[in-house]
Parts: sequence; structure tokens; C-alpha cells
Amino acid sequence: MTVLQVLPALESGGVERGTLEVAGELARRGHRAIVVSAGGRMVDELRALGAEHIAWPIGKKSPLTLLLVPRLRKLLIEQQVDILHARSRMPAWIAWLAWRGMNPATRPRFVTTVHGQYSVNRYSAVMMRGERIISVSETIRDYILGNYPGVDPHRLRLIYRGVDARAYPYGYRPSAEWLHAWYAQYPELKDKFVITLPGRLTRLKGHAGFIELMARLKDCGIAAHGLIVGGGDERRRAYAGEVMCLARQRDLNNITFTGQRADMREIYAASNLVLSLSQQPESFGRTVLEALSLGVPVIGYAHGGVGEILEAVYPQGLIPPGDPAALQQRVLEFMRAPPAVPETHTFSLQAMLDATMTLYQDMALGVRC
Repeated sequence: MTVLQVLPALESGGVERGTLEVAGELARRGHRAIVVSAGGRMVDELRALGAEHIAWPIGKKSPLTLLLVPRLRKLLIEQQVDILHARSRMPAWIAWLAWRGMNPATRPRFVTTVHGQYSVNRYSAVMMRGERIISVSETIRDYILGNYPGVDPHRLRLIYRGVDARAYPYGYRPSAEWLHAWYAQYPELKDKFVITLPGRLTRLKGHAGFIELMARLKDCGIAAHGLIVGGGDERRRAYAGEVMCLARQRDLNNITFTGQRADMREIYAASNLVLSLSQQPESFGRTVLEALSLGVPVIGYAHGGVGEILEAVYPQGLIPPGDPAALQQRVLEFMRAPPAVPETHTFSLQAMLDATMTLYQDMALGVRC
């Protein structure tokens, strides 16, 4: 097969990581994997996996982006693409418009993945035009069926994202060299109970709730230290400053901001507890699964994909959404005696890849549901 995936860019994030994982699996199985995006820091990694990259500004929200429609249609024909897979709204519009104008008898099969709970409108509705629509969680499946009643449920495929146990092995400990460098950079973390909030610096990730938690712990004389790991982009620079200002206003010396980091496995493993405090339900919750895979306890709100993961793997970590008292109480309980994290779970990377490959192969062979 030749599979072409389209998404805005390859800088960072769960959608981007999933794109690389699928492309790598295609190449490993002897298929051809092509990705069209504006590029970014992950392109070299993509190519190292055996995939091809074509740099087009396919995610740019501009009428000029429509000029890519005939170029993409030409590419699909020339490269004899079997599966066209759209993972984001603007690229999906370009992909669908190119695909719609092709001969139905010879054009690729069209797949979309709904990675999030987009605003419900005509712009987002393009993600429901796939011949098969992948939902990354039950939360997303419910979102699709609840907001787009015209979607035939038989076109939906629930394929949970997964984590590679080889990349996040249970019980993993960072090397002595890494720990030495880590504590040299952040000496305030040494010999502390470290509570980590991973994720991009966006308002929805719950940083205000995390700061409130650390203020409550400080007022109680609890020797815990908060770690906010994640960077912000140019659009969210003001929010990043707002979060740091909030911590200063509360006179908190028990919170450290690391910015964007590439060594998340080591950071999780060096943490005593990982939190997920997103104000709105997450579509999946990859950071939660990564930490649990390492055996690190996680506390998160009982909604969205995070709630699904915790319910299945670590229900002791579930708390009511937006309840600061419940969060504080559960953190204190975990500081005294954290429940053990199971060594195995069902959210494996290989399960996700196998299900995706099966979907591609069935579609390429014309298998109907």
C-alpha cells in the first residue's frame, strides 16, 4: 500500500507523534508512507523511520491554501496513493476537495481521525466526511454521534492511541548521569515529593488549579514541590506569563517551570506523582498513559479520555472534575501511601498500530462493513 497522511505540521504533540508511529509501522511492514505537512522538528525522525515528507503549508488557514487542491490531486494520482488519511481540519478540507474531484473508481480510500472535540460547525464537519472515521476514545465517538447525527455509526472505528512499553518500560529509572544533570539544573527538587503537571501551556490544561493545589500544600506545611513541564507557542506567550505571574502573586517558591522538554520519560520517572487537571475533557490523555506505563501514580479528573484510561488502568487516581478539595485530599493520601500501578494495561502502541493497519488493508482491498 501507499498511504498519505496530511496534518498541519510536525513540531510536537500527540497527533504528530501518532502520525510518525503509523508511518513507521507502514514502512516496517514494507508499505510506502508519505506525510504532507509544513514540516518541523520531527521531520528528520519521520524520514529515519523510512517515510517520505512533502513540505506544503497545508494547514494554513488562508484562502490561498485552496491552491493546493489541484497539486494534491495530481500527487495522489502520480504516486498511486491507496489511502488518504486526514488528521486535522484544514488539511482535511484540502484532502477532501482533492479526493472528491477524482474518479470514484480509481481514487484512494479516504480516512479521517477525529483527535479532539472541535467546535461544532461546518468547518469541523469535514472530519466527518471520511469513508471511515477513526475516534481515539469513547469520548470522541460520543462527541461525533451526539453532534453529527447524520454520521452512520458503521463508518466509525474506535482505535485508542497507545504507548510503546519499550519506550516507557515499567519501573524505569533515569541514569545517574541524567539525575546528576537534572538536580544540578533544579536543585530545589532534590529530596522533595515532586508533583508534575505535564502539557502545553494552554488555559485548558488546568495550571491555575495546580497552582492552587501547591498553595494549599504550602499553607499546610507539606514539603512537596510542583513541576510544570511544557512550553507555549507564540500565540500563547501571554498565557505563559500569566501562569508564572499567578505563582509569584501567591508567593510560591515550591513550583518550578521547565519549559518544553524532550526527556519526558526521565521526568515522569523522577516524579512521585503526575497530575492531569484539564478543565475540559481530553480526547485521550497520552501523558497519563505514559506515566502509568512507567509505574508512576497519576491523579486526574474523571472525564474524557483521561477518565477512560484511569477507569481501566488505575481507578484510584480518579477525582471529580474541578474539585480542589478532592484533589488536595487525594494528593495527601498518595503522599502517605500511593496505590501500586499495575504493570500491564490494554492501551499498547502495537494494538493501535495493528488496528490501524487492518483498517487500511481492509479499505484498500475494498472490504465493506
